[in-house]
Amino acid sequence: MSNVTFEGVSKRFGAVAALDSLDLAVESGEFVSLLGPSGSGKTTTLNLLAGLLDADDGTIRIDGRDVTPLPPDKRDIAMVFQNYALYPHMTVFENIAFPLRARRPRPPEAEIERRVDRVAGTLGIGDLLARYPKEISGGQQQRVALGRAMIRDPKVFLLDEPLSNLDARLRIRMRHDLKALHNEIKSTIVYVTHDQAEAMTLSSRIAVFNKGKLQQFGTPDEIYNRPVNAFVANFVGDRETNFIDGSLAARDAGLSFTSGGLELHLARPVPRAAGGAGPARIGLRPEAIVPTDGIGRNVAEAEVVQTELAGPELFFYARLAGGVEVGSRCAPSLGLVKGQAVRLRFDEARIHIFEPATGVCISHGGSAT
Repeated sequence: MSNVTFEGVSKRFGAVAALDSLDLAVESGEFVSLLGPSGSGKTTTLNLLAGLLDADDGTIRIDGRDVTPLPPDKRDIAMVFQNYALYPHMTVFENIAFPLRARRPRPPEAEIERRVDRVAGTLGIGDLLARYPKEISGGQQQRVALGRAMIRDPKVFLLDEPLSNLDARLRIRMRHDLKALHNEIKSTIVYVTHDQAEAMTLSSRIAVFNKGKLQQFGTPDEIYNRPVNAFVANFVGDRETNFIDGSLAARDAGLSFTSGGLELHLARPVPRAAGGAGPARIGLRPEAIVPTDGIGRNVAEAEVVQTELAGPELFFYARLAGGVEVGSRCAPSLGLVKGQAVRLRFDEARIHIFEPATGVCISHGGSAT
């Protein structure tokens, strides 16, 4: 197991800053996902770590050793690509054994066979060793690519969207297998993905990128429940975050947020960054807005404008009295339909407050920041 650090690392392509002064520390044995939209800097970060790109500024270290000037073959890393890059003319055994057979001096054949059998057994592909890549499924090919990386026993594994070519059901299965594999081998893994569900389910910590800058680095719980800004809040999650613009004021030892006909009371101090009152934006995920039969604090009237049945839950959009549209979730058994009047309760413990101009979160949940 090895740690990885980026210290002020930048990469430019002409006038475009693909990565801007990245500081990031991956601990030994962590599974860290680099998450972000296309062009955010996540793949550039992985390629810099692999040595496929040269950094313009900064230092990259693996286990404290400066690897910034070193070529890929001197960094003791193994990379698994999106397309697996298996040799079609070689059997599964030969594909996995290739890194060992290419070494100089080459290990004895008996040692190669022993290590291939061990890796294949760990990955559950021991019965596929005589087959060729075209004779096995996409999920099995992905395991072979992992096995070829594992047999080198590298300091760090680099995985570049390895599940993106699989169908949805198999991707879910492979997430489970990857997590189980990491728990067994306990290696340091740096994983690039644009899939939030993959990052949330697999990672020890997640690094969220946007426009070449690291936005937030934290555990899945921190990223989801305490986003540092509006971009992270909206990017992470299977549905968009609801953002509502309005005004914030101190009221009754707490806060009052108003927007059109909506008024919400929050039992928390005025955020220091808010200066006491003024324009503000709140953000809350769909699960923080729930249908209710009751009335009272933080309940608003709305009209259902669209419904989407998603298996065990019903996702619906509703328009508040002031014209703001919000997304929410509920049980399908509620039977909500378009045009139906509904009362919605806003969970104040899950309302984030953002500074409108910068998007920075100035208050998480029920506590000031």
